[in-house]
This record gives sequence, structure tokens and C-alpha cells, in this order.
Amino acid sequence: MSQLFVDNIKNRTGGAVGFPTGVVVTGVATFNNQVSIAGTLSYEDVTNIDSTGIITAKSGLQLGSAGAGGTFTSAGYGQLEGGLVVSGVTTSTTLAVTGVATAASSVIAGIVTTNADGIVAAGVITATSFSGDGSSLTGIQAGSSNFVASGAIPIGRPVVINTDGTVGVVTASGPATDSVGVKTTFTANASNTRATFDSTNGKVVIAYEDGGNSSYGTAIVGTVSGTSISFGSAAVFESATSYPNSIAFDSTNGKVVVVYRDVGNSSAGTAVVGTVSGTSISFGTPVVFNAGYTNDMSIAFDSGNGKMVIAYRDQGGNSSYGTAIVGTVSGTSISFGSEVVFESAATSQCAAVYDSSNGKVVIGYRDDGNSYYGTAVVGTVSGTSISFGSATVFEEGNVNPLRGVYDSANGKVVFAYQDGGNSSYGTAVVGTVSGTSISFGTPVVFESAQVEHVAATFDATSGAEKVVIAYYDGGNSDYGTAIVGTVSGTSISFGDPLVFNSAATSETGITYDSANDKVVISYKDGTPGKASVFTTNAQVTTLTSENYIGISAEAISDGETGKIDIISGINTSQSGLTTARTLYVQRTGGISTVADTPSVVAGTSISATKIIVKG
Repeated sequence: MSQLFVDNIKNRTGGAVGFPTGVVVTGVATFNNQVSIAGTLSYEDVTNIDSTGIITAKSGLQLGSAGAGGTFTSAGYGQLEGGLVVSGVTTSTTLAVTGVATAASSVIAGIVTTNADGIVAAGVITATSFSGDGSSLTGIQAGSSNFVASGAIPIGRPVVINTDGTVGVVTASGPATDSVGVKTTFTANASNTRATFDSTNGKVVIAYEDGGNSSYGTAIVGTVSGTSISFGSAAVFESATSYPNSIAFDSTNGKVVVVYRDVGNSSAGTAVVGTVSGTSISFGTPVVFNAGYTNDMSIAFDSGNGKMVIAYRDQGGNSSYGTAIVGTVSGTSISFGSEVVFESAATSQCAAVYDSSNGKVVIGYRDDGNSYYGTAVVGTVSGTSISFGSATVFEEGNVNPLRGVYDSANGKVVFAYQDGGNSSYGTAVVGTVSGTSISFGTPVVFESAQVEHVAATFDATSGAEKVVIAYYDGGNSDYGTAIVGTVSGTSISFGDPLVFNSAATSETGITYDSANDKVVISYKDGTPGKASVFTTNAQVTTLTSENYIGISAEAISDGETGKIDIISGINTSQSGLTTARTLYVQRTGGISTVADTPSVVAGTSISATKIIVKG
């Protein structure tokens, strides 16, 4: 082998020196300036590499001196596709490893630290996926989620979600109990009081037989203010002995219609149209719709057809058959079509109700030809006439008296009555109209004593939406009493009765004042005619059957984010619970073992302090 010893090799043309067959250096090659290699550079050991491209190491990459290890430091992005095994510390702003990364310790941008105890993160760990079933994880709170509070939320309170995605505690507003205001006398001597509400003028109208004025048919206008009612001057609509049987308001024409038995005219069935103006009422000319002795009249306004429908006992003209007639109001008068028989037998205690959901008139009555059973029939108005489907019995007993009301919130007809087959107890039943027929649920007792002078209306106040029944309570000194019923499906449940007049009470009328969300009860208090304003429990709650999401796991300030134990989570912020009880959210925001309205399950108690959230 020959050797060349030179101090310097230069190309005589001034360019780079070329070695067409390559250069083999067995010792150390030192280059003071840049070396450019177009092919592959093979080496066994390099002290320092500064590469602008990619370095590929076939047998591995060693950091530091052999056996001692070193530090892999990347100010930018350190990427190792085959995995990473480091015996020391790995420090990187960002670390991406597609294989397995094994390190005794690593620090990534000062945020995430891994060591023998696991991963410690001061911020958020984000991963495409995690492997394993999670059984070995600890310190993770399942069944909880973060929400923004709308209003301050104390710890351990039921929470509802709002339409904007925020959450808040359950709250309620409005009266929490039924109550009655002061009694107001509208006449010194009244019988047969009947009441309706003129929604056009926002006034209550009471019709009655004025015992202090020759028993003339009379009416008076009442104005509700808060929990009291005041009256204008009375107006006579019939200057003869008259027994007002029923009164209704024609919302199409803005008129009041009174139907009565005109004793001064052979007890003929008669109707008269009234016009309210301020605190007074004036009447047109009375119109006879049945010339014979007419009794047990009831009038209902069919708003779908703009017609009045009167049901009555045709006592003088047609064997006391149950009969109906359609009336059309025009100006201050009313005209009638032909009479239609709905029951070809002696009939009494008629109660006409308009079902606005189905556009039908329902007539309840006592079928004297069938053991005095409580019966009902559905009528369809067409023009100035009415046709009827088949009758349905709702009570196999003597019903006397009988009153009807339509629950517009639930689309149901409710009849309230004295059940002569059950010790004359106060009873109610719910009816469902379908086509030209009606079906009934099971009758429900609302007063376990004899009742008389029953009247009923529907309180449509938001949060109330209940049937209100007024009556004299024979089990309590004949006191005037009211009770509130809630319809659910084909049944009705009742709260506690409330005395509105602590004296013998009779001749009861009732109506709902939609302008003031009040119920007005008219009655005879011994002799005087009086009226009281009844306020139904009408709490409006933020709770619905759908918006409850859980219980607050911590106190959360208004506008702040905090944890809510959602469905399947466990809330540990309770006290004094009995284990293994179903708990309900209350409309006022509490938790109880008693269901409220609406009925919403909060969860199940698993200890004195814990609830499994269900909803």
C-alpha cells in the first residue's frame, strides 16, 4: 500500500477536488469547513452531528457517554416513530411518539410530568383514545358535569336546565294555599244566585231572584279587586216572580244571557240578553223558548258555532222529557230554532257544558225514567239545531243536584253532584268525549257528608288549572264550602275543603274571573245575597316533567361554572335521609318522599347523606 503525505490538496482549476472511486479514511478526518456528500456517509462513531435534514441511525441513538446516558432536549418538536426508551429525563415542548414511550421521568413544557407514580397534569390531558376498562382509575367523579349557573345555586339542591343551556334551582311563585277574601253583600234577600264572567268587559254578573223586591228577576255587576268584589246598581230583567236557573256569556257578541222560569207567565222557559256597561247592566226584551212549565234549565255557549244551547225539563209541554234548543244572539235579543228531545223520559237536573276541544255540547242529567241514574249525552250543533249521540250512565244512583264544568287544560268534562246512592256524599266524575259519545272514569267522593247547592267552575289560572266546586256541607252545619280538584287522565283528586261562609249557605253560584285569575262564589247567607272571592293555590314553578337534570354537587355563584350530579351520579350533600326511599323534587325546590305537582323523581336515597340521581 502506498501513502501520500501532503499538507494541502487543491484543484488546479480552482474548483472542488473530486475522488471518483471514493475516499477511505481509517483514522480521523478533520474538516475545518463544510463537507458536502451527495451520497451516503457511513460512520461508526461521530462526536457531534449538526444536520439540517433527517438523521437515520441503523443501530440506535445514544445520548451521552456509553453507560451513563444523557439528555434529549428539543426546543421545538422531537418525533421518534419507533418508540422511545430513555433511562434519564426527557424534556420537550411537545412530545409525539407513535410507538411506546418508556421513561423514568419526563417533563413536557412544564405542564405534564410522568414518573413512577403516574401522570401529573397541571392543565388538561387530551388524547384521541384511552386503553383499558378504567377499573384501576381512582379519584374520578362519574355522573357529574359542569354547567354555568343562572342565579346562585346552593349545594345539594335540585337543578333544572334552562332553554339557553344554563342551570338554576327550582323556584315557585304565587299563592301556595287556597284562600277566601271578605264577604260582600249585593242584596238583602236573594235566592237562586247564578254567576258568569263577561270577558269583554272584565266583569262578574250575578243573576238572582230578589226576595226584597217581589221576587223579581234581577242582575248585578261585580268588579273584582284583589281578594274582594264590589257591585254597581241592580237591574230588573223580569218584573214578575222569576227563578233564574242559569246564566252564560256569549263571547262572540259580548252579551250575557239569563234563562229563567217566568212564574208570571205560566212558568214558561224564558231567555233575556244583557249588556254590561261599566258597573251596570241593561236588558233587551225577554224571549220565550218553551211556552209550557219549564224547569231545571242549564245554558252553555258553543263558541265554535257562536250559539247558546239550553237544556231543560219540558215539564208542561212534553211529559218532562229532556229537551234542548239552540239560540242565536243578535243585538239585545235572542232567537231560537226548534226543540230537540235528548231523553224520551222524565228528566231533571240538567247540566250543559261546552267541550271546546271537541266542539261538542255535553248535557248531564238525572234520568228519572231509569232509576234516577246520572246520565250524559253528547250534542252536535249545526246551524240552529242540535243532534245527539247515545246516552251514557256515569252514576247508578240518584244524582241531585248536578252541575257540570269543562277542564280546558286536560280536555275533560267534569260533573259534580250529590250521590243519593251513597249517603248523598259529594261526588265528581271525569268524562272523555270521543265523536258523539262520552266515557267516564270512576266517580270520586270529594265530601263524605251530604252536600246540597252544588256549583262548579274551572280555574284556568296558570299554575292552578283546577276544578273548583262550591257546596253546602251538611256534615259541617251547612257551611258554605269550596274544594279544589285536579284532573289526571280519567280521574280527579281533591285537596282539603275550605269554608268560605261559616253559616248556613244555599243557592250557590260560581264563575271564574279570567281578568283577575280569581273565582267568585255567589250564595245566600241565611237571607242576604253575598259573594266572596276565592283564590286557588296557583303556584307557578320552574320545574317541569322534563327539565330536571340533577342535584348541585357544590355551591355555584351566579354566572360561574360548577359541578352538577346528573342522572346516574351520586350526590353526597344531603342530610337526615332514610335509606332506600324514593325522593321527589318539590315545586318549591326541596326534596321530599311525597310527590308534588308535577311529579318528578329526584332519586333514591342510599344513605342518610347520599342520593342516586334518577329523574
